[in-house]
Amino acid sequence: MADDDQLPPTNPAPGLARQVWQLLKVVQARLRFVVILAAVGFLVAYWDTLNNYYERWARPAAHAEPSAGGTVEYFCPMHPAIVRDSPKEKCPICHMDLAKRGKGSGRTEPLPAGTVSRVQLTPYRVVLAGVQTVPVEYKPLKKEITAFGTVEFNEVTQRHIAARQKGRILKLNVNFTGQLVEKGEELATLDVRYSPELTVTLEDLIKARRSGNKELEEMARKRLDLWDLGEEQVNEFVRTGKVTTQLTIRSPIRGHVVKKYQKEGNYVEEGVPLYDVADLDTVWVEAQVYEADQGAVRVGLPAGATTLSLPNEVFTGSLTFIYPHLDESTRTLTARFELPNPEHRLRPGMYATVKIEVPPRAMGLWATPTAEPDGPAARLEEGLLLAVPENAVIDTGASKVVYRESSANVFDGVVVELGPRMSERGKAGAYYPLLKGLKAGDRVVTNGSFLIDAETRLNPAAGSVYVGGSGGKGGPPATVRPSTPEGGNAIEAKVRAELDKLSADDRREAERQRFCPVQTANRIGAMGAPAKVVLRGQPVFLCCEACEDQAKGNEQKTLAKVHELKQPTPSEARSKE
Repeated sequence: MADDDQLPPTNPAPGLARQVWQLLKVVQARLRFVVILAAVGFLVAYWDTLNNYYERWARPAAHAEPSAGGTVEYFCPMHPAIVRDSPKEKCPICHMDLAKRGKGSGRTEPLPAGTVSRVQLTPYRVVLAGVQTVPVEYKPLKKEITAFGTVEFNEVTQRHIAARQKGRILKLNVNFTGQLVEKGEELATLDVRYSPELTVTLEDLIKARRSGNKELEEMARKRLDLWDLGEEQVNEFVRTGKVTTQLTIRSPIRGHVVKKYQKEGNYVEEGVPLYDVADLDTVWVEAQVYEADQGAVRVGLPAGATTLSLPNEVFTGSLTFIYPHLDESTRTLTARFELPNPEHRLRPGMYATVKIEVPPRAMGLWATPTAEPDGPAARLEEGLLLAVPENAVIDTGASKVVYRESSANVFDGVVVELGPRMSERGKAGAYYPLLKGLKAGDRVVTNGSFLIDAETRLNPAAGSVYVGGSGGKGGPPATVRPSTPEGGNAIEAKVRAELDKLSADDRREAERQRFCPVQTANRIGAMGAPAKVVLRGQPVFLCCEACEDQAKGNEQKTLAKVHELKQPTPSEARSKE
């Protein structure tokens, strides 16, 4: 029994075991909550680091630096400018899988002479940018120069009336400035008794008349004519036979008295001024032509003038004189215009705006002589010039660039030579005469040309926003916004435009083949000018030059596929039946 008393109990007390077990469960629940909070905090604190490790382990090819010994690259057959090092990427423009080729084997199509850049947009981007094109056409252009000046007296028709003999003014028949006088009208009467030369000459005339001495009479008449005595007064002296001491001064022209110098009763010497008379039937407008327009002004050009007081009335005339010197302070050249003024509505001193219309032939523009009956030289004779709209021209400072639509949604920046800014007769809008760079029928971008020009100047990553992706190699692809694929009508138009560039025989064969034998989903012409190869004497058309190596590598398979593509479809066979 003693041995039995020394043995430990085999089973603990039920109450104690239950208490221990409940304590363990409470500790476990609290520790689990603390562990979860610690794990969440760790993830939040080191999320970027863990994510970078995951990206490196899960997708090493996408971020691996291109090795110097790499021999292949991946490009988009639809958009050859898109080049990547990873085959897992897609074209950011059309979302096609990239094709494989050897590094450096991509041959860039050389730009035509005079083309400085080329950009391709998707139809979505064309609509988004509001791109619009117009054809280059012959238009009836004119150069209109605007000049500002003042109305002046016509100096040619002004007369200065002076006393030919000394005497005293007995009477002024015209005694205020601005009075209208007729030709031959009496202006003033002089008492010439203080002029013995005139008295002696009149006596000699009367004596010669009475004695019949023709020679002496003729000499006396000439002296009187030099003193501006009218024939009527001389005949009156001869008829009466009396030597008078009063001399009448008459107006030599019809006009307005611009200035009156004397008053009644004044004594005057020979040559003293009496009146200035101006004829306002014609007036001058002396206008200032800006230095930039001086090369276009020519004597004889028609002009029209308007004034502030008569804004709706145009006075027409012509350019009669160009001053030989330039005003250094204003950098302007004075040009004189002569305008008829029958009702004297144009008054000297008025401000006037003159518009000079310069025809194309007077601009000094020349067209290259050609044998074409409808060429630039012949059209210039008709007053027509090949022109581009003003909003199609981008002035870079060193040159002027116009964007031409070379094919559907493909635009080439072409350097052009232009004449001065002109306008179309009878219509609004400004144009530049085209001297070199484009031909009639080319379509140029008007709306959206600055956006297209910006696309060619952006860095590759920024340019991919509209153009679709950078041409850089290596590294992750540039982030781009999604773009919509070309619609059916746009693709058909592009295919027709590219096939029209081929000869008649090649176009016929390409239309029969329709699709590329290598990239069977690609239409011939949808990726630009089709590539032509000759396999075993048979012409084969490919969607792009990148397919040449594969087509030549297996000629038999390529020719078999071409033969299959040229077979009529069931619908075409039924239509022929």
